[in-house]
Amino acid sequence: MRIVIQRVSHASVTVGDETTGSINRGLMILVGVENGDTDDDCLWLAAKAANMRIFDDDAGVMNRSVTDIGGEVLAVSQFTLTASTRKGNRPSYIRAAGHETATHLYELFKAEMTRLTGRPCAAGIFGADMQVSLVNDGPVTIIADSRLRE
Repeated sequence: MRIVIQRVSHASVTVGDETTGSINRGLMILVGVENGDTDDDCLWLAAKAANMRIFDDDAGVMNRSVTDIGGEVLAVSQFTLTASTRKGNRPSYIRAAGHETATHLYELFKAEMTRLTGRPCAAGIFGADMQVSLVNDGPVTIIADSRLRE
């Protein structure tokens, strides 16, 4: 399982004409689920994101987490994070998890982020064609992969 964490001052996701999720200061997290990913991978990444110290403390040092600052989280499913670009110029998505597994782990990720931060996790709609808008603060962008935790 792979996530892209972006520190934002504002982010939103829209499906058609409806905004399905919007946050102010916090994290916009893209979530990609691969074949073989488990609940353990999901819970590990959620804890990693909730506790990642990428917000400034009073001294201007990145030493606070989204939980520490009372920030918000927007999670957006993105199967393209599983892309393989090793051969040719057309990405392969063969490693992407099937609908049932991917939906389950995305929903679990949102629920765990809500539990860990104590705030509802805003979200897109799984599998929908979404328009994502954000102001990346810093910019700060971190990639975390549950298969690289060793």
